[in-house]
Amino acid sequence: MESPHGAAVGAEDFGLEGPRGRVFRNVTFSAEPGTLVAIEGPSGSGRTCLLLALTGRMRTTEGHAETGGLRLPKQAAAVRGIAALGPVPGVSELDPAFTVAEHLNERALLQGRYGASLRALLRPRAERRAAARARIDEALEAAALDLATLPKAGRTSVRDLERLEALRLSVALALIGKPRLLAVDDTDLKLSDAERDQAWALLRSVADAGTTVLAVCSEAPENTQVVRTAPAAEEPADDEPTTEEETVDAFAEAGRA
Repeated sequence: MESPHGAAVGAEDFGLEGPRGRVFRNVTFSAEPGTLVAIEGPSGSGRTCLLLALTGRMRTTEGHAETGGLRLPKQAAAVRGIAALGPVPGVSELDPAFTVAEHLNERALLQGRYGASLRALLRPRAERRAAARARIDEALEAAALDLATLPKAGRTSVRDLERLEALRLSVALALIGKPRLLAVDDTDLKLSDAERDQAWALLRSVADAGTTVLAVCSEAPENTQVVRTAPAAEEPADDEPTTEEETVDAFAEAGRA
């Protein structure tokens, strides 16, 4: 029986082809709830699109997948309800003009308004504020982000965060909604070896706590379940996308579920 928290994830001959060519194909794997899964491959090999497809954000054209017992692409809307995105360039980026506290408070407010039960919405304002604060504190602890260590604590602007700090903030924001699946793009991008180890330790701790984690990377750490993507066999035409960001843009309109 599946864990009531983490979501099992699997795919069989999962693939995506669109007007500009094939993005990924023949993806087959199975992961239990609470597993850390690394989606490994070179830039341009469809890693980000696979991540978005498994979280119900992009409609595929071949095979099928299941997330939390929900079949993709048919039940993509329901999958979006249990899967949260960490940092994904062009899709769920942090706003550099916001402070850390503004990001956290906004996410907690939205979660309390749109993700809560009617009974919770009818609670006194003081109780709702306390609940929001508790959600933020719990998420910060899970992401190992101590606001006191930032240059201006919660008033620190996102633009002033180091890469690893920004990753921790994005993970904390995603965890505020208590998702069953967390998806993170470019996990090891622009990180030193020591920072990379810390990033993977963070994601492993989230998975160990019960939330299934999908993490895109160039090179997966040892003792991690790996799903590999490969670049297309043929070179792309001049007008075809060659980077993850361009691929996402190319399929954003036709690929949304």
